Parts: sequence; structure tokens; C-alpha cells
Amino acid sequence: MPTDVSLHEQLEATDRAAALATSVEQLQVRADALLDALDATDAELSVMVCGDSTIQTLNGEWRDTDAATDVLSFPQGEMPPGAPRLLGDVVISVDTAQRQADGLDHSLDDELGVLLTHGLLHLLGHDHHDDDERARMLSEEARLLKVLGLEQQGLIGRAG
Repeated sequence: MPTDVSLHEQLEATDRAAALATSVEQLQVRADALLDALDATDAELSVMVCGDSTIQTLNGEWRDTDAATDVLSFPQGEMPPGAPRLLGDVVISVDTAQRQADGLDHSLDDELGVLLTHGLLHLLGHDHHDDDERARMLSEEARLLKVLGLEQQGLIGRAG
């Protein structure tokens, strides 16, 4: 099944689109590698890279939080038998990702990989609301970041 990684139309219409093309390609490769590592190559995943204004709007509409965030996940939900396995959508703010990358002294591409990993785990049902869930998600996040060749801590590890 295909993985669709795209730039939001507001970013496509800017000078940043050309500069982000390589990052989007890298994100596509990493998404496919993650699905392979999760034995989910039969699944369909959509990833949208956007700016802070777009993700703030989505965060307000879906989480009742009027602020930009780094990554949001929108699971597809149950599908009828025989239908393609649709995991859902991961939405990543490149603006927030860049600020986080700068603050942690690593590349934007690496930060996008961290955010993709975190968002994908949420689509697969992982969460971090209690200590047991957090420990499981921390372990899986670390495993998948190693698959991507990333040395960075994931979002769960950063939260301490």
C-alpha cells in the first residue's frame, strides 16, 4: 500500500516548497521504513507537512487547543472486512519541527523523523497517558528511531 507524504497547499505556494522537497522525500523513505519495521507494509498512511497556522487550526478543531503543536495524528478507525488497511493521517508542523531541531542542535530532517515516528505510534494505538502506556510507547519509539538510524530521543524520552 502506498504512503502519501505531501506539503500542505499553503507551503506549496511559498519559496520554502523547493527547500522542503528533499525533506518530504526523506520523510517518504522513513515512513516506508517504519511501516516495514512494524510489519505494516499492507497499510496506507498519509503524512502532511504544514505550517504552524494550519496545525494550530487543526489543534483547535480537534483537540480544543488554540495553539500550534509539532505533530497530530488522526486514526482512520475500523474498516470493513476486505477493505484496505488505512492507518490514518499524521500532520507535522515544519515550523515547530524547525524550532525544536534548532533547540536540540540536530537537523530538520531528523526532527521530522522523530515526529513521524511519534505520530505513527499514536495511529497504531500507543499512548502516554499513564506510566505503563508511556513505558511501552517509549520503548517502541526508541526501537523505531534506531531503525531510522536516528540517535535522538523521541518525544516521550524528551518529556522525561
